[in-house]
Amino acid sequence: MKSIFKNFINGILTIVPIILVIYVIYKLFMFLDGLLGNLLRPYFREDYIPGIGLLTTVILITVFGWLSTKFITGSVIKLVDRLLEKIPFVKTVYSVIKDTVHSFLGEKKSFSKVALITIPGTDMKSMGFITADQLESLYSPLKDCVAVYVPQTFQVAGFTFLVPKDQVEVIDVKPEDAMKFILSGGMTTKGK
Repeated sequence: MKSIFKNFINGILTIVPIILVIYVIYKLFMFLDGLLGNLLRPYFREDYIPGIGLLTTVILITVFGWLSTKFITGSVIKLVDRLLEKIPFVKTVYSVIKDTVHSFLGEKKSFSKVALITIPGTDMKSMGFITADQLESLYSPLKDCVAVYVPQTFQVAGFTFLVPKDQVEVIDVKPEDAMKFILSGGMTTKGK
């Protein structure tokens, strides 16, 4: 009986991660395909092939990226950008989304420096990412601080701490390994 239970647990440990990854990839594919796929589906009727919407989305994003480097269309995009940054409430949402996308994909990636900080009043440490090191433009007394984002385990949320620079230790850990370590609650201790 013990052997059957052990094999059952091994089966769960083997199959559940595989099923969850397949499910997440499937849902992501369906979401991305549906962005433009829902608009294209009526034109294809029964001949619609899953993935056309995703392919069209990738092509359009690439074309917009190319157009943003051209003089006239780049000027129009900059004009729209400036307009969105002037509309109340919209500017807040737009700037948060824009800054978040740029932090992951832009020239200056925000999650490239892994840091250890000491929790005040304890000897405990927390691992996070330096997201900004020039805070005086936000509030001048913060000129000697950096922003350290500490993600929460098993969640997308996290906390941003403003920590004095001399209390932050930048460590030589790949950002991907640090993120896996944090999000797994410390269960993943080495990169693969």
